[in-house]
Amino acid sequence: MKLTIAAVLALTTSSAMAADTDQQLFQPKDVFQLEYASSPTIHPSGEYTVFIRNYMDIMTDRRYGALWRVDNSGDLRPLLGGDANDHSQTWSPDGSKLAFVSNRSGSNQIHLYWTDTAKHAPVTRLTGSASNLSWSPDGKWLAFTMFTPEPKPAPVSLPRAPEGAKWAEPPKYIDKEQYRFDAAGYAKDGYTQIYVMPAEGGTPRQLTHGDYHHSGTLAWTGDSKRIIFSGNLREDAFDQPQNSELYSVTVADGTLTQMTDRFGPDRSPAISPDGKKLAWLGNDDEKMSYQLTQLYVMDLSGGEPQLLTSDLDYSVSDVQWSGDSGSLYFSYDRHGDGHIVRQYLSGQRIDLTDNMGGLSYGRPYSGGDFDVQQDGVLVYTKADAQRPADLVMQNGEQVQQLTRLNEDLFAHKQLGKVEEIWYDSKHGDYKVQGWIVYPPNFDPKKKYPLILEIHGGPHTAYAETFSAEVQLMAAAGNVVLYTNPRGSTSYGEAFAQEIHHNYPSQDFDDLMDGVDAVIDKGFIDEERLYVTGGSGGGVLTAWIVGHTDRFRAAVVAKPVINWYSFVLTADAYSYFTKYWFPGLPWENMEHYMKYSPISYVGNVTTPTMLLTGEADYRTPISESEQYYQALKLAGVETAMVRVPDAPHGIYSRPSNLIGKVAYILHWFEKHGEGDKRTAAK
Repeated sequence: MKLTIAAVLALTTSSAMAADTDQQLFQPKDVFQLEYASSPTIHPSGEYTVFIRNYMDIMTDRRYGALWRVDNSGDLRPLLGGDANDHSQTWSPDGSKLAFVSNRSGSNQIHLYWTDTAKHAPVTRLTGSASNLSWSPDGKWLAFTMFTPEPKPAPVSLPRAPEGAKWAEPPKYIDKEQYRFDAAGYAKDGYTQIYVMPAEGGTPRQLTHGDYHHSGTLAWTGDSKRIIFSGNLREDAFDQPQNSELYSVTVADGTLTQMTDRFGPDRSPAISPDGKKLAWLGNDDEKMSYQLTQLYVMDLSGGEPQLLTSDLDYSVSDVQWSGDSGSLYFSYDRHGDGHIVRQYLSGQRIDLTDNMGGLSYGRPYSGGDFDVQQDGVLVYTKADAQRPADLVMQNGEQVQQLTRLNEDLFAHKQLGKVEEIWYDSKHGDYKVQGWIVYPPNFDPKKKYPLILEIHGGPHTAYAETFSAEVQLMAAAGNVVLYTNPRGSTSYGEAFAQEIHHNYPSQDFDDLMDGVDAVIDKGFIDEERLYVTGGSGGGVLTAWIVGHTDRFRAAVVAKPVINWYSFVLTADAYSYFTKYWFPGLPWENMEHYMKYSPISYVGNVTTPTMLLTGEADYRTPISESEQYYQALKLAGVETAMVRVPDAPHGIYSRPSNLIGKVAYILHWFEKHGEGDKRTAAK
């Protein structure tokens, strides 16, 4: 066939236009260009804020975070310069120094930055990594926590290999109750302990000892003589994983004093600026899978605790005192929105903003960071469906955006529009919240494939915030629906507890009602419905294909398939057996199997792919392997994607986020043509 010059020019022009259009869309490689702000830390003068500028390095395939500063006019500059992982920054009481942890010296050490010279240097030679840095009120001491190894000798003596011989690595003997952790691997011998060191640098001194973890936020008393912390120092801590208390440790001699005593967690202590009151977070433990975290205050001199949030049906986090010690600031999520409030000790509560969030750039989870200057000026991470987190400053009614970290990437890109929806649940008197993400250049007269994307947890919440995974799905021409079915947080305790010992169950119905609500809008091709989700969303995806054949294809990511095997292989097995189930699996086999997707594999006809990290210890890959083999035995088309070295948080490596979405879209596109029943064979 011969082409005319005009035809060739037309084809060339068409190809160029298509290439230009592609460049205007969010592309997989663009993930490496994403940046976001976190951990705002306002200078005591209130003139500027130091924060972590998080970015992706395409050469090392890692996310890094370096300290930057932005003043109140929006002038943005690096605080230190260079590439590093900085974290845990905290100002000295007079604002002359900033302490932080960094790998800038080759290993994770505590560094100091001096504001008068703009110089910084490491001031420790630690063998481990410090965290929870805290200045004493008099500015003379720095406290921190650090894992302290306590190696134990092997219980057997083995002969030594002859010189030059190449023997196998010796066996590893494990007798710990909590022996491995997701993203951290197998636990080493030792415990997290509290240390203090002179503020100008020097040799750290270990304050706590014993076979317990002393960790979390460190709060100094006003006289700089004691440190208050949260710990589970019980002999049976493994059997009571949630039963922590507040303790104080005396800096002079390490004397421990227990400050709270109840069945339930107590954590995140904060001392008022006048040194008279202690605030903290906790709750009475009723062994429910979800329980509200509440705010308490008591006099340090003694007395009964005062519960300040008994009327608030949402969990509290990130407590900070006001400068006059008469009120506190905290955050909570409501309907996926991040609220920051001022809580007066008198009981009055003022809602300051509902726009905090933006930290979960992979999937659209709620959650953000904030800091408050003592006169009430806020700096927080902004939730935005079109951008990862930026910093916003708020002073009363005045709101000013301080950073725009992704304009260089997104100013010329078309992202999918995100639209909030509420729909009726047909199985209970509930309104369910969700969000529709439209493909760029959406035409309501056309018919589009629909991807249902399900959140994990299950006690978490999605929000109207940026999601690289969802935007990549939309850029590929799909309408994407994500929702917060019953069991989700930020809708009150009762809504979350609907799935207590009852998961999955009617949360499945809530998801199907959401799909129906979007189909009713008239632009969905009902023959091209797809479903995917990770972790708890993977559980529900596997549950869905065992209970309906309405989806053309499914991708089950990092799931639980068999609750019996899960609680015997997951890292937090003591917690799961006590809070998610009525008892031990061998004593409640019928219950465990009733809610296990593996029990319904015989109903599955939907082509189903599994995707899990090989180093996942939260929902171990053995769960995916079970389902893969079961589907093969059942004659269902399946595939398994194993992500090497990836823990439960697959997206911690940018290329893994890209690969995850690429395989999901591949599976859906592979099963996107022809009759649905034919495709399922």
